[in-house]
Amino acid sequence: MITKMKFLTISGPKDDIDRMVDRYLSNYEIHLENALTELYGAKTLRPYTSSSPYNDYMERIDMLLEYLEEKEAELPELKGKLPFETVCHLIKQLENDTKPYHEKVQQYTKLRNNKQDSLNLIEPFINIDFPIEKIIHMENIRFRFGRFTSSNYYKFKKYVYDITPSIFTEGVQDEEYTYGVYFTPQKSLARVDAMFTSMNWERIFIPDEFEGKPKDIVKQLKKELRVLEKHISDNERIVKKLLSPYKNALLKAKHRLNNLNNNFNIRKYAALTHDEFVQKETRYLLRGWLTEEAAEQFERETENDSNVIVIVEDEEDTKELTPPTKIHNFSIFKPYELFVKMYGMPNYREFDPTILVAITYSLLFGAMFGDIGQGSLLAIGGFLLYKLKDIDLGGIVALAGVFSTIFGVLYGSFFGFEDIIEPLWLHPMSAMTELPFIGTINTVFVAAVAFGMLMIIITLLLSIIIKWKNEKNGLALFDRNGVAGLVFYLSLVTVIFIFMSGNPLPATLIMIVMFGLPLLLIAFEEPIIEKLEKHESETESNVGMFLVQAFFELFEVLLSYFSNTISFVRVGAFAVSHAAMMQVLLMLAGAAEGGEINWVVIILGNLFVAGLEGLVVGIQVLRLEFYEIFSHFYKGDGRPFTNVLH
Repeated sequence: MITKMKFLTISGPKDDIDRMVDRYLSNYEIHLENALTELYGAKTLRPYTSSSPYNDYMERIDMLLEYLEEKEAELPELKGKLPFETVCHLIKQLENDTKPYHEKVQQYTKLRNNKQDSLNLIEPFINIDFPIEKIIHMENIRFRFGRFTSSNYYKFKKYVYDITPSIFTEGVQDEEYTYGVYFTPQKSLARVDAMFTSMNWERIFIPDEFEGKPKDIVKQLKKELRVLEKHISDNERIVKKLLSPYKNALLKAKHRLNNLNNNFNIRKYAALTHDEFVQKETRYLLRGWLTEEAAEQFERETENDSNVIVIVEDEEDTKELTPPTKIHNFSIFKPYELFVKMYGMPNYREFDPTILVAITYSLLFGAMFGDIGQGSLLAIGGFLLYKLKDIDLGGIVALAGVFSTIFGVLYGSFFGFEDIIEPLWLHPMSAMTELPFIGTINTVFVAAVAFGMLMIIITLLLSIIIKWKNEKNGLALFDRNGVAGLVFYLSLVTVIFIFMSGNPLPATLIMIVMFGLPLLLIAFEEPIIEKLEKHESETESNVGMFLVQAFFELFEVLLSYFSNTISFVRVGAFAVSHAAMMQVLLMLAGAAEGGEINWVVIILGNLFVAGLEGLVVGIQVLRLEFYEIFSHFYKGDGRPFTNVLH
């Protein structure tokens, strides 16, 4: 269901906005609009811009919480609201208590990072068994530390190395690179550099601070790193010990800072207004949407506060605005909002199809996948996923599994066995119906098409109601999904049922009226609506083109009615194919011949069918929802309600 909304304008002194939001507005879910955009053209308006006083404290409290490994504070709603001054005092006090040790942590961390950088620089050359300082201070020989990509190193050895006046000493090789150093005489340096560069050699500069062989330098650096890590961990342990008694207080302070910062960010939606002829003070303006119940409560709560002015506009005054959509459904139907939002958020003035989707999806799934055992497994598995992991799809699977179980009782199927219980309705594979001029046809096919006709009629009625409610009377009467389309389709369904029952068809004149008149109204929908609404006609200038267009549109209408109806045959087809698949499984397990049953095959086969066929059926039912049901009445062009304060 779509929750009714009210549009509010909230105003007060500029410097009172934080108090108003913290005391009143933060207790509500509100969808704010940009006041400058909403009131575009007002000369006295300007944006409300200022920097947040909370950002610095949020960074500082995060630094303290890092020592407690609690940077992300997950707390329930706090009772009462901590004053900002109390939060600031707590942070400053704890920073002073931990300052000496924190500074040591920073000092040792900086040293460790420098040592780690040095280690990363020299470690790839650990295989070079020659002191670094001697390489650096050679007089007549020049050197270059660096690396090749693995592919380029292979090409270098194959094509270039033998013609290059240099010696290359390999370092470490990994999946991407080969490290090393090359030596060349001073006089050949330019030529050798050019040849190495042509093979995408990447030079690495080694500073002259290193002394000794690379392996000795690496060993010393690792030793120093271990010492520094110990110093860091010792001081972190002291800081953590000092902060631990204040853990809950810090988490509460973090929670409060988050709320205050969110409240402060409301300024980006606000506008400032100052008119020296009307008012002496600068005031803020906030405009947004609250639920009808919340708007009434907010208005009552602030009516005695002289610094807060609240104007709740009537629905008649907001007809030109499109409110955001907030969906609220019973918990059993709530998971199906996932499918609705996949198609598109319902417009505020549309119909929320969640309940319809929940019922029809579960019903169609059960009819296509009717089995007591497999349905029970789906119901239990889906329920556990929904409750333990809060996965909406689990809730959908659970309810679909319940209907699968119900249809399993109607079909008399239990894990594919059809001789354990008697069906309350029929066996999908064996039940047949005799139809005039068609012959013998599977009963579930007939039932599926009949159900499809019923669904199309219901969705056409919904389309008419929605259009009429939104004052689109012309479309409600003459559109293919309006009264004209409904009359045509009802006439078609009536004639089919009369024909199938063997009774005489209506007179020719009646059939012409029943079929012809609605189709003519649909074909000439645009000019009829233009005349009724007294708009300038766009079709009179090119009648021929309009008639051709109307003909093809009418053909498309007839084709869509036919295809939408026939699409429901898949419901019966999947019911029959499921029964056939289970019979094959029973044959493979030896259950069909009355011999000894291979229970391993039965168990694994049922799990396979429940998983694979359940997925395929689920997708097919979703296709029916989107293309055969939604297409008649649903646009899904709404915008979601977004609570900016939480």
